[in-house]
Amino acid sequence: MRLCRYDDDRLGVVRGDMVHDVTEAQTQIRAAAPYAMKGDAVIAALPAWRSRLEEMAAKAPGKLVAAPTNYKAHIEEMAARAATQNIKPSPAIGTAGLFLKANSSLVGPSEGVAIRFPERRNEHEVELAIIFGKQGSDIPRANALDYVVGYAIGLDMTARGPEDRSFRKSIDTYSVLGPWLVTADEIPDPDNVPLTISVNGEVKQNSNTKQLIYDCRKLIEWGSTFYTFYPGDVLYTGTPEGVSPVKPGDTMVARIDPIGEMSVSVRAHRAGG
Repeated sequence: MRLCRYDDDRLGVVRGDMVHDVTEAQTQIRAAAPYAMKGDAVIAALPAWRSRLEEMAAKAPGKLVAAPTNYKAHIEEMAARAATQNIKPSPAIGTAGLFLKANSSLVGPSEGVAIRFPERRNEHEVELAIIFGKQGSDIPRANALDYVVGYAIGLDMTARGPEDRSFRKSIDTYSVLGPWLVTADEIPDPDNVPLTISVNGEVKQNSNTKQLIYDCRKLIEWGSTFYTFYPGDVLYTGTPEGVSPVKPGDTMVARIDPIGEMSVSVRAHRAGG
């Protein structure tokens, strides 16, 4: 099953190229949720509501967590770049740890990416994104995928510079997620899915999650020793080699099978909006 939010916080089930409105289910779920509930009530209720959503058809995260330097080839390309610039390269994921991205940076693909600092190098990073379906802390590897409700394509956009990583990656529109949520049953092995991104028709990144240093289960296990994951939380799993700059006017097309494909336009940031 594929779910999306669209227009003014409406909930839809995606079938083919059609979106079937199931917002009434979202309204009922939210009305029944405890006032003090943490996380996304709709995501938490998805297992119980799935059949009803399917019959009716006949994504707002609590936090964004991201994994840096989680592909060996990407570490090597960034180390080579650091050497030419005489700067210190980023450590591998086991030393660097995970980082947080501001929720305000999250957009869907139709909103596009707004370049705020055109004088800097702004780059794409395509990633498999994990969406959590239930609360968990200190999650054992063997049960890690039991906490996953689904997956999406993520773009962890980056403005290069001297500031802290999470600051430069939390610019408005710099966390793209879409084109919909694919439920976990459609991806039985998240550690063996191809991911690609092209810019203006030229392929820039082309890899597979089997190249991850910390695979999806390890990321969930490790991350949950620091964070409690809640329904609707998103974990960006890291990007492979091939990151390249984008500028206003470019079009990025990211694809992860079997999730699908999303097209994202790049535009200039407009001050004040």
